[in-house]
Amino acid sequence: LSAVVLWGIFWLGNYFSTLLFPFAESQIGGIYNMKSGENYWVVGLLLLFVIGPAEEIFWRGYVQQRLGKRFSVAGSMIIATAVYTLVHIASFNFMLIMAAMVCGAFWGLMYCWNKNLLPLIISHALWDVSVFILFPIA
Repeated sequence: LSAVVLWGIFWLGNYFSTLLFPFAESQIGGIYNMKSGENYWVVGLLLLFVIGPAEEIFWRGYVQQRLGKRFSVAGSMIIATAVYTLVHIASFNFMLIMAAMVCGAFWGLMYCWNKNLLPLIISHALWDVSVFILFPIA
């Protein structure tokens, strides 16, 4: 359900971003072009079983959890989300950076709420496959 909700957030974000920012459509297209020419089955399986789970294990299971030992629950979520967002600055793609911020905050809040990585891993993996392979937004 959380993957569906996040997909809906991105659908709305795509709609409003393309109205507000003249560069949004080309930058979003650039994100999707990263997988062009690749085998969709391979990309889908990597997203489902490697990339999504690995990101949650690292960002929520390690980074946010470690920050939680030093900061409040809210503080650890905000810092982890900020760092996750900043990692994407190297792409020079504003839309990707904003997408990372939304995803980081969404899954970070989920982790604050239940402290269980399994729902986050499932959500992230299903969202990745949905937004990049099954139901692309752009």
